[in-house]
Amino acid sequence: MQTFDQALASADNKKHVLLGNGFSMACKSDIFSYDALFDRADFSSLTVGARELFELLETTDFEKVIEALKSASKIVETYPPSSKAVAEQMLKDADALKAVLVSAIAESHPEHLTEISNSRYANCREFLSKFERIFTLNYDILTYWAIMQMEIKPELKISDGFCTPEYGTSPYVVWEIDNNFGQNLYYLHGALHLYDAGSEIQKYTWINTGVKLTEQIRDALDEEKYPIFVAEGTSEEKLTRIKHNAYLTKAFDSFSRIGGSLFVYGHSLAPNDEHVLRLIERGKITKLFVGIYGDPDAQSNKMIIARAKLMRDRRDELIEGTRRRNKLEVQFYDASTAAPWG
Repeated sequence: MQTFDQALASADNKKHVLLGNGFSMACKSDIFSYDALFDRADFSSLTVGARELFELLETTDFEKVIEALKSASKIVETYPPSSKAVAEQMLKDADALKAVLVSAIAESHPEHLTEISNSRYANCREFLSKFERIFTLNYDILTYWAIMQMEIKPELKISDGFCTPEYGTSPYVVWEIDNNFGQNLYYLHGALHLYDAGSEIQKYTWINTGVKLTEQIRDALDEEKYPIFVAEGTSEEKLTRIKHNAYLTKAFDSFSRIGGSLFVYGHSLAPNDEHVLRLIERGKITKLFVGIYGDPDAQSNKMIIARAKLMRDRRDELIEGTRRRNKLEVQFYDASTAAPWG
């Protein structure tokens, strides 16, 4: 298993990164692991004992339980009319579980950016500086905090595409589909500080209000204002959600167009993100570097390795009989050597 630096050395000049939950866990494993979120979650809005659902499925992964509830509702609805109410309640509980997940992340999030040391921000900025474009599947604001530490070296040329609205100063900044040139940071599944206001996509900021970002997010949740947040159970449902939001659609399209090398860090290549993996298979990326954490022979890592190799094989199938020549080379690296937070 090669190191992160060795992988960088063998990559193309254009390097991009796809970040998964492991990136956040590398900073705060006691907060962002599935187990930690489950322990902090308030399940009182559900009509059944949530712990029983998670224990039954032997998981603390919210998305797996959401998927199970939605699948079960379809089965139950095919039974006699008396079961229709149960099916409807399952769907309501699935939606409620998404809100529980958002609240759990917001409530357990570090209160202020100063809770992370400058040395850790420096390590993170050094890690991010390796890449031309950054795509993240995480909902938290750790990446945003790291980028905003502009007094800490190295200097980063990273833009999320948000700017001051044309109508003047406001408590937030906005993203507009025709005014986001230079954007190279994309939240593929949304984030806690991004909101769809209908006529515009808004991003909460500290600089325009003087109010801590986490406090603004929690106040919004208290008012039942939920951020742009893709936590549907299946890949197909996630894709549907993405296509109904201009910001997410643009981010997804940008990911589909990148070429060169893509580094995957902190992501398990799980089936509920197949919509993302398919873009790699069908896209222009020529080298894929997948981070493996721990023993490569562990069952979970074997599944990651197999899925990555399947992407290579499917690319071969796509170019067979065509003039397309951008085959996909797949390599693996020891994720622990990347140490994005030191």
